Amino acid sequence: MRSPLFLITGATGSTGRAAVDLLLEHGHQVRAFVHQEGENSARLQQRGAEIAVGDLLDFTTVRPALEGVAEAYFVYPIAPGLIEATAYFAQAAKEAAVTAIVNMSQISARRAAKSHAAFNHWVAERVFDWSGLAVTHLEPTFFAEWFLYYAQSIKDGLVQLPFGESKHAPIAAEDQARVIASILEHPAAHRGKTYHLFGPQEYTYPEAFALIAQILGHPITYERIPYEVFREQWSKRRSPFVGQHLVEVAHDHAAGVFSGTDDVIERITGQKPKGLEEFIRKHRRAFE
Repeated sequence: MRSPLFLITGATGSTGRAAVDLLLEHGHQVRAFVHQEGENSARLQQRGAEIAVGDLLDFTTVRPALEGVAEAYFVYPIAPGLIEATAYFAQAAKEAAVTAIVNMSQISARRAAKSHAAFNHWVAERVFDWSGLAVTHLEPTFFAEWFLYYAQSIKDGLVQLPFGESKHAPIAAEDQARVIASILEHPAAHRGKTYHLFGPQEYTYPEAFALIAQILGHPITYERIPYEVFREQWSKRRSPFVGQHLVEVAHDHAAGVFSGTDDVIERITGQKPKGLEEFIRKHRRAFE
């Protein structure tokens, strides 16, 4: 019996790439939706994925990518256009008779969010809900991959961030991918559900970098910087939209929005999520 066809958007990103790999390992057909062809898409193709090139803001590429697809994973970058992309994807999925969608949102997505991106995620969730499609929303806390963004600072021994004594339990992208793959394979029990996703243990950022220093065997100084300095850094590094988002979620972090732990990942996948120590040891070469 031929397996169903799954569409994975953001297929060269952290959660998408890992979800493609898992589904292929399980013997499924996978169509990887990528923005452009290149080395990353070529690697996916070599693994056995079908490649669909397109743009989530271009309905004429989204609609054919969903043709023949049973279930799909939708993820959008921290950038303007999320609500429009969601509406296009939902309409295309309805036309293609897609039976289930896993939507990557974020834990700070809510009506009162001051981050433009977080508020847009809340509206995008509602758009999917209105569509009548079988949708499951995932709302993770901060990714453990956040520490990889600061790999050079960790190497240099000085990390500057605005976070204080508030905590969160970092969650690895590969653990989220296991949730995505599990729901796509068995969607019925998850229809209409919203899941928060956490790692196994909470840390303050000073505690996290103290642990990383211990693992790597060299000192790391953690310096707390003003929120506006943080906004300016990321506005220059990525875009003003990203800078506005990150400074507002930093405020949310201080208010406890990102805190908590639960057993959702273990219940859905049968496997506990990776802790921060295991994540850092796995990616040790990035910090050396």
